[in-house]
Amino acid sequence: MEIVPVPAFTDNYIWLVHDAPSGETAVVDPGDAAPALAEAQRRGWTITQVWNTHHHWDHSGGNVAMKEATGCTVSGPAAEQIPGRDVALSEGSQLRIGDHVGRVIEIPGHTLGHIALIFDDPRIAFVGDTLFAMGCGRLFEGTAQQMHGSLQRLVSLPEETQLYCGHEYTLANARFAAHAEPDNPAIAARLKEVEQMRAEGRVTLPTTVAEERNTNPFVRASNWQEFARLRADKDSFR
Repeated sequence: MEIVPVPAFTDNYIWLVHDAPSGETAVVDPGDAAPALAEAQRRGWTITQVWNTHHHWDHSGGNVAMKEATGCTVSGPAAEQIPGRDVALSEGSQLRIGDHVGRVIEIPGHTLGHIALIFDDPRIAFVGDTLFAMGCGRLFEGTAQQMHGSLQRLVSLPEETQLYCGHEYTLANARFAAHAEPDNPAIAARLKEVEQMRAEGRVTLPTTVAEERNTNPFVRASNWQEFARLRADKDSFR
């Protein structure tokens, strides 16, 4: 599987997932169809599927245009209103691209019906806006207890699992992480690395489960109450 980031809006990433043997390409969370279609065309890839992690417009707003342009199938969470959805996904559902079979887990918090798409071989997961590199999504619909539980599910995956999230928020998250854990040398080192990457215009994703266990204060929270305190602190952090 070849995975390519497509920048959209100010800080979104749409992910193109290409399986060379089958010629299939899936598009993860296309808030805007145009950049994804253009990148696929530039690479000579045929888009056959759209995969949505949650309903927010900046992740699903391009679904219908993608279907109209390519005839692709749209899969998304069963518990949410997903534009153009053909296949409803819930806990335990499967999705396929070529010979790769993925599974769905439900990770509420950012939205109530949010899902993650996990491929155990290779070890990759598309986590939408639940977990960000060194951070997590805001609690727009769910509770702190739900989000804490969802994050713990994600970081219980094997440590080498690559996590693909929906936004380039790593620098801001790293600065908050350094504020939350000023004596954590792994966070200090990663902040320095991320500052350099962003100064050079490089994408900071994917992250890994191991990196998040070591440097993400929201993942490292020992209980949901500590998580809730950190989330409230981050909401007002400047």
